[in-house]
Amino acid sequence: MTACEVKAVLMKALALSEAYVRGEGSHFQVIAVSEQFAGMSRVKKQQTIYIPLMEYILDNRIHALSIKTYTPDEWQRNRKLNGV
Repeated sequence: MTACEVKAVLMKALALSEAYVRGEGSHFQVIAVSEQFAGMSRVKKQQTIYIPLMEYILDNRIHALSIKTYTPDEWQRNRKLNGV
């Protein structure tokens, strides 16, 4: 599975305004930006990302997944703080 394929699955399944996926082999890092994350617990945000990827996790196409989620406002603040 490629980073582009992971991103495509997430973009199709979720109402994301932005998604960034890096990785190779079966290890990926995801940054997901969506208004739907507002008010969600950290666990619920993680579950939201895991659900559309579960079939790929179960068949080991994805072995490790690092997830960061942001609302659009949080993403803008984070980018400014980190100079992105």
